[in-house]
Amino acid sequence: MTLGGNETDRLALLAIKANIQHDPNQVMSTWNESIHFCSWYGVTCSRRHHQRVTMLDLKSQGLSGFISPHIGNLSFLREMYLYSNNFTHEIPPEIGRLRRLQVLHLANNSFTGHIPTNISNCFNLTYLSFGFNKLVGEIPSQLGFLSKLQTIDFDHNNFTGEFPPSFGNLSSLTQLGATVNNLVGSIPTSLGQLKKLTFFSLGGNMLSGSMPPSIFNLSAIVSFSILQNQIQGNLPLNFSDAFPVIKVFSILGNKFIGGIPVSISNATSLVSFDVSRNNLTGRVPSLLPLHNLMVFSVADYLGSGKDGDLSFVSEMINATQLMWLFLAYNNFGGTLPTSISNLSTNLEQLWVQGNNLHGSIPKLGNLVNLQSLSMEENSFTGNIPTDIGKLIRLGALFLNSNKLSGSLPSSLGNLTMLTLLYLQRNNLNGTIPLSLGQCQGLLELDLSQNNIDGTIPQQLPIGLPFLSISLNLSKNHFYGSLPLEIGNLKNLGALDVSDNLLSGELPPSLGSCKSLEVLHLQGNLFHGLIPSSMSELRGIRDLDLSRNNFSGDIPHFLEGLGNLQNLNLSFNDFWGAVPIGGVFKNVSANSVVGNIGLCSVTANLQLPLCKSKESKGAGLSRRMKIMISLVSGFTLLGIVVVIYILFCCSRKKMKGTELSTLGNSMLQVSYASLLNATNGFSSTNLIGIGAFGSVYKGILDDDATIVAVKVFNMLHRGASKSFISECEALRNIRHRNLVKILTACSSIDFNGNDFKALVYEFMDNGSLEDWLHPSTGTEELTEAPKSLNLVQRVDIAIDVASALDYLHNHCETPIVHCDLKPSNVLLDSDLTGHVSDFGLSRFLTTPTTNVLENQSSSIGIRGSVGYAAPEYGMGSEVSVYGDVYSFGILLLEMFTGKRPTDHMFSDGLNLHNYVKTALPECVSEISKSLALQEGTASVVEDHRQLSVTPQKIEEGLTLIFGIGIACSTDSPTNRKDISNVAAELKSIRKNLLG
Repeated sequence: MTLGGNETDRLALLAIKANIQHDPNQVMSTWNESIHFCSWYGVTCSRRHHQRVTMLDLKSQGLSGFISPHIGNLSFLREMYLYSNNFTHEIPPEIGRLRRLQVLHLANNSFTGHIPTNISNCFNLTYLSFGFNKLVGEIPSQLGFLSKLQTIDFDHNNFTGEFPPSFGNLSSLTQLGATVNNLVGSIPTSLGQLKKLTFFSLGGNMLSGSMPPSIFNLSAIVSFSILQNQIQGNLPLNFSDAFPVIKVFSILGNKFIGGIPVSISNATSLVSFDVSRNNLTGRVPSLLPLHNLMVFSVADYLGSGKDGDLSFVSEMINATQLMWLFLAYNNFGGTLPTSISNLSTNLEQLWVQGNNLHGSIPKLGNLVNLQSLSMEENSFTGNIPTDIGKLIRLGALFLNSNKLSGSLPSSLGNLTMLTLLYLQRNNLNGTIPLSLGQCQGLLELDLSQNNIDGTIPQQLPIGLPFLSISLNLSKNHFYGSLPLEIGNLKNLGALDVSDNLLSGELPPSLGSCKSLEVLHLQGNLFHGLIPSSMSELRGIRDLDLSRNNFSGDIPHFLEGLGNLQNLNLSFNDFWGAVPIGGVFKNVSANSVVGNIGLCSVTANLQLPLCKSKESKGAGLSRRMKIMISLVSGFTLLGIVVVIYILFCCSRKKMKGTELSTLGNSMLQVSYASLLNATNGFSSTNLIGIGAFGSVYKGILDDDATIVAVKVFNMLHRGASKSFISECEALRNIRHRNLVKILTACSSIDFNGNDFKALVYEFMDNGSLEDWLHPSTGTEELTEAPKSLNLVQRVDIAIDVASALDYLHNHCETPIVHCDLKPSNVLLDSDLTGHVSDFGLSRFLTTPTTNVLENQSSSIGIRGSVGYAAPEYGMGSEVSVYGDVYSFGILLLEMFTGKRPTDHMFSDGLNLHNYVKTALPECVSEISKSLALQEGTASVVEDHRQLSVTPQKIEEGLTLIFGIGIACSTDSPTNRKDISNVAAELKSIRKNLLG
């Protein structure tokens, strides 16, 4: 039976629909029998040819699946727009049967395989786009016979081989793009025949050889870019004749030699000129006629190192739209012309670093839109100009490695948008101006290697709460103590105040800098003990306390800092036995030389061995102290009991009210029972330290149940409130993915102090943090490294999403967790995830609406740095959207292996943007560091034999990253609903396992 033409089209469209696996916008729902297929979404038919399909437009709909071979049956199709979706698999060769096809736009998908060579049969094609896919192999030379082609796009794929010379036959071609591939060989001479070509872009390949002279005959070229290759040659002397209408010219990162031709001044249409990172020499010619310039970039060997090298800068004042001026890393000498202040007020980027410039920095206050100013690695002298404070949009200021002198101008405090300030390696003096504390957006501040003196003002850590990358004040003349307010820098990653004249004891608040990874205090006059609060610096990698006057025993909590890789305690006054665990196991990772009172129980530290007699005496002394403490304790206990009886009535009401939050059904446990269960809250039983207390592993006497005991530090402000919050949150909620509370204790310890603790079900496999970022510092050699495969990660993500769905949507009163992060997700023996730590949780008594309005909140930022929703930092009230944001960041961390506080995230880059820009073509790259091989980790009991293809893995990861991005967008109301997230993750898991 022969089908009618339009029936053929209908069946072809239904076959296409059948291969659509995901349709988030439900556009394919219109493709049904209730209406004619010519009225289906994205389908256009011709009236002239009995309603045959002439256009298929499904662009930007988030569709997933693959293209059916039946596409080749739409024989009247002229235009096909499938770009910006998630289509995979190979491009069907049946497209080659579409002889009437004029436009084929498949960009921004995930197509794999080769370009079908028989597409060359579509001889009516004028527009062909394969950009931003995962196509491989050589570009088919047969495409060079499509004589009607006007635009062709191969950008951002994995094409190899040489660029086909046959493309020189495409006489109608106006746009040619093949950037970011793996093309090799030279640029074909035949491309010089494309007289209509206006756009030429082959950047980001491995092209080599000399530039064919014929290319300089393309007089219609408007945009020419071959950046990031290895092409050799000279710029044509008749530049303006070769490219009379050129607007964009970029040969960045090649091997061109010679000079910039004088004729460039005649190319009056130039908007962007970038010849950086070649081997160009000589002077920069006059730029006076180039009024349209917006970008001018040279970073080569230009200049003579003498006065007058930058005379061309004065000629650029006529370029009223100039935005970027990059003159970095050349051989420019002389002074910076004062006329630079008369450049366009649109100028955003001014870079002159790495030259031989000297003299003073001219006034720059007129450049009011400047965002980045880089002048480092020159020989500038004199003061920092005070009018620099007028550059209120400045985000990055680099004046380091010069010979600047004088004091820091107080006008720096006007730069409230500043994020990076580098002034190191100069001759600056005076004190730090208090106004610097007004630069609240600073992420990194480096004043090292100057002659700055005075005390470190307390306004600095108070005014810079978001300082997160580094604070470096080393090698100056600061004196006084480290301010107590240093604890305000809770997000700081590195603190270096070494080689100053600082003295006094270290403030206990230093332990509040929980994000610290590098702490350098060496070369000062600090004395006293290392504060116990530093045990909370769980992420510290590099700790240097050498060349001070610290004394006492080396604290044993240093053994428990699992990330510590380098510890220097040399040249102090420490005494006693050197610990043997943790970082002390590795002799090369620590230094204790120059402490004459130290001894060692092993022979590998080149220290005197601790005498056994002394050890016995010390042990006896300790036992005596314990006995005395016990006697004193029992005596105090008697007194406490009497006091308790006298005031029982007054306390009974208060205590009853406090514990009522746990519910009448929850049994109480005594302080003595918990003391016994944890072996006296021994450090050997310590399994975690949080914001409001410590967690110990214990065994209850009554039924030998292994439990986790969370003991609240009642000296910590907010601990009591946190205890009540957890009790209130956990008293009536039950879910398989929430940590189970067993009992509680609100009592008085043997010293009469208030004591509060919660007892939880013990989780054998610790926290998700331990598995995502395992530390090798304290692991036994026999312990298998912790790793999670892809399916296990998906399972845990589903567990967490299910817990949040329950809290947000299925509790009588919705609960917001407010502190979701890997350390608050605990794993049981089956690696099932349980959300824990409800110390910051909040009940939502009213619906979550208007979260973007200016709501004031007195609670401060809820959650942890990197995971807390951005609106919390602007004072918005807590909402379920905040938990969804935290979950999104958690999800991205689980599948990239990168913390949101990783050092790589700076200059506007964060984990969200890092993943977003990688999708979809770089999924394997951003997840390649993970242990995603199939098979189960040794700690998992369920040894399932999984068979998951690499293609399914990549598809699954793409969808998971998409969920993480959608959950962590800045706008709260644009984030996904957590119930939908849980359902989508379950669907992804099902697809992975077939």
